[in-house]
Amino acid sequence: MTIKVLLADDQALLRSAFRILVDSEPDMKVVGEAADGAEAVALARSARPDVVLMDIRMPGTDGLAATRLISADPELADVHVVMLTTFEVDEYVVQSLRAGASGFLGKGAEPDELLSAIRIAAAGDALLSPVATKGLIAQFLAQGGASEDGEESREYSERLAALTVREREVLVLVAGGHSNDEIAERLEVSPLTVKTHVNRAMGKLGARDRAQLVVTAYESGLVRPRVE
Repeated sequence: MTIKVLLADDQALLRSAFRILVDSEPDMKVVGEAADGAEAVALARSARPDVVLMDIRMPGTDGLAATRLISADPELADVHVVMLTTFEVDEYVVQSLRAGASGFLGKGAEPDELLSAIRIAAAGDALLSPVATKGLIAQFLAQGGASEDGEESREYSERLAALTVREREVLVLVAGGHSNDEIAERLEVSPLTVKTHVNRAMGKLGARDRAQLVVTAYESGLVRPRVE
């Protein structure tokens, strides 16, 4: 199965480099290039890519707004967005995940990391490394932490109440940046069992993917990272 990739970046030279890299892989092909967010949304609707490599900062409609539009379109539910940032810890990381991105990657990443990110996103998993998760936590804390809005807090409480004890336990570990294999080792269960718990938690919490689980864990107050 060939992974269809859409490139969205206002730098033509960078798009060209990405195209050469992606098209060199036997299981991938670039199906479109966009210089801004509006063009990226239009191409996502016409080309139906599996993965969009989306630069956060672009003129006009930026990557954040474009990601919101893609994520809000039911017909594009199978389109996964990976945000490209100048630094892995970016001021817009939390907003991009809330907007529906499956994860993010620094533009300085090695070619193998970029190709791996595309495959991970295409498989429906979230590209959220432990380092990136720590950055997410830091940015989340800087923005005020968990929501204090009464109605929103009640909604989170109701959703969390639907989780089993083991699902909550797995959610906490996911929010800590642990992989399924690492969680399986900690809980002494199989990775497949962990994946089942993660999928059930996603369904009960209305999370689009693993990245959204992390956001929900912190926004709900279920996980409160220590401030050093």
